[in-house]
Amino acid sequence: MTGDVVNLRQVRKRKARAEKDRNAEQNRISFGRTKDEKLLTGKLNDKAEKSLDQGRLDRPADKN
Repeated sequence: MTGDVVNLRQVRKRKARAEKDRNAEQNRISFGRTKDEKLLTGKLNDKAEKSLDQGRLDRPADKN
């Protein structure tokens, strides 16, 4: 049985490049947004928080 000859250095480099590409893709998703997209997300979060707070029942403070 003979197997294929594998150059380990090239395999390591290929693996490192793939990892860097995955990290770059994640960073593009996380940080590659325009100013308008960031503002829209902020406004949507504020609106959701306000609607959540409107349904909150405040309990009276305990009298000790």
